[in-house]
Amino acid sequence: MAARRKQNGIGYMAIIAKSDKMFELVDEDALVERIATGFAFTEGPIWNPVENCLYFSDIPNDMRRRWSAADGDGIVRDATGTPAYKCNGMTYDSGLNLYICDHSTSYLVRETPDGGREVLASHWQGKELNSPNDVVVKSDGAVYFSDPTYGRWPVFGEERETELDFQGVFRISPSGELSCVADDYEQPNGLCFSPDESLLYINDTPRAHIRVYNVNADGSISNGRIFAENIGDGELANGVVDGMKCDALGNIYVTGPQGFWLFDPGGEHLGIIEMPETSANLNWGGADWNDLYFTCSTSVYHVRMKVSGNRLSYMT
Repeated sequence: MAARRKQNGIGYMAIIAKSDKMFELVDEDALVERIATGFAFTEGPIWNPVENCLYFSDIPNDMRRRWSAADGDGIVRDATGTPAYKCNGMTYDSGLNLYICDHSTSYLVRETPDGGREVLASHWQGKELNSPNDVVVKSDGAVYFSDPTYGRWPVFGEERETELDFQGVFRISPSGELSCVADDYEQPNGLCFSPDESLLYINDTPRAHIRVYNVNADGSISNGRIFAENIGDGELANGVVDGMKCDALGNIYVTGPQGFWLFDPGGEHLGIIEMPETSANLNWGGADWNDLYFTCSTSVYHVRMKVSGNRLSYMT
């Protein structure tokens, strides 16, 4: 691997390239910018294209926060006011309704722009969900979310026994029907669609791999196979597969040891965008969706890319 490091007054970022194709996506001299810091563990970044701001969660401190270039960082929800429920993954639909994975309640909820809050999923076959972790919304309005047990751990959620005997991935149809689309994961975590929504990528943290599935006409998924593996050793302290996103060209970006690992649509490992802290999640933002925002332990970072994000419904 070739590493390109450059000091920027905040620290450094290294582009660790395994292929020259890496530099088609990010400049070899790209600089990291630390835009906010002082948190316990940041997660769930989501860019609001109307407010031109980034929302993200600080799970152990039980806060939802907001950052913009104009206003800096501030608290949106916390235990002293409107609860944040130790929220994790977040996304929008085409109407800018916000979908939130609440660790404390084991709910997947939807908040409307005017502040309304609706629980979309809380139980499966009469038993509480483990703890919804990350979520994506398809262009037809169907919702897919992962359900590991992390929200039942101390610090990152509310410690309590699980009711389900498996960790899976669920779908909510456009009409509101809940179904389980995968049930053979140790800890399903990040998930994302390919640009044409014909493929769904889901990673499994302890197994240190990403699987890819065909998305069928009825919304179910099939033909699961390994897309990438050996992304670290599955130990949380060493950096693991967690947050995952796709760009407009179909390349996959996922957390892992050292930072964010990039794979082309065929599964070739292109390289790593190295971070000075343990990586947790990422998302696209900015006026042209060419800005990547990274939540990394105590801080949030930004880097300008040569490619834009996969255009989900709220981004068009």
